[in-house]
Amino acid sequence: MTTESQNSNDNSTDIRITYEVQDYICLIGLNRADKRNAFDSHMIKQLSEALTNYENDANLRCALIFAHGEHFTAGLDLMELQDKWDKGAFEFTAEEIDPWGIGGQLRSKPVVVAVQGTCFTAGIELMLNSDVVIASSNCNFAQMEVQRGIMPFGGATVRFVAAAGWQKAMPYLLTGKPFDAQTADKLNLVSEVVANGEEYERALTIAQEICKAAPLGVQGLLSSAQDASRNGAKAALANIHGYLPHLFHSEDAKEGAMAMVERRDAEFVGK
Repeated sequence: MTTESQNSNDNSTDIRITYEVQDYICLIGLNRADKRNAFDSHMIKQLSEALTNYENDANLRCALIFAHGEHFTAGLDLMELQDKWDKGAFEFTAEEIDPWGIGGQLRSKPVVVAVQGTCFTAGIELMLNSDVVIASSNCNFAQMEVQRGIMPFGGATVRFVAAAGWQKAMPYLLTGKPFDAQTADKLNLVSEVVANGEEYERALTIAQEICKAAPLGVQGLLSSAQDASRNGAKAALANIHGYLPHLFHSEDAKEGAMAMVERRDAEFVGK
């Protein structure tokens, strides 16, 4: 096993996001535990940098976002962000990954998230923009923007409703009232609920399983699913055969066929 650590920001006294590489997995940690990992402008920038580094590193096949401390995130640091709404705090270039998937570059590789403790507002929206979410049984959630004089703008108005359905989602979106991990599971906001303290290891196991699959196949699958989510089923189905020539002529497709014939685990290289 190879492990490589680095900071997503050169200023070592201001590390809001930790970044570590473990084999094919990028481990991205929310690191503002003294503020319950509330997102300020620096943390948002560093998270985007970490996800962009992951996107651009051809060796990496999956990212795992987790939180240092007892809580995933208390949401946005509204006091710090108050004078930055119109100064680019949530704007991303075409070369940057937007952690909430509103603007910027569309990511092509999977993201797994492990959540525990408090997970409010932007934290829920970060989950909803990921692919697999493992929640601790002690999680407490709230999409409480309407109680702060604003509205969700990280995707909840679309993705929360898409996941839970209009009638199930609106009681929580329109009131901002809290809900627990079991309710989040019923609302289809999380993939699994596990015992308190087991969320990271379970998420890491799933990330490792994803890394054993063919990278090009995973990326094609994710792209098609994103196409359906953004443009509708008809458009996604019309585009689905476009992925096949590249995949069927890949080294990994040949390896997958040989592994099946030889009854062994495939060893994919992403080519």
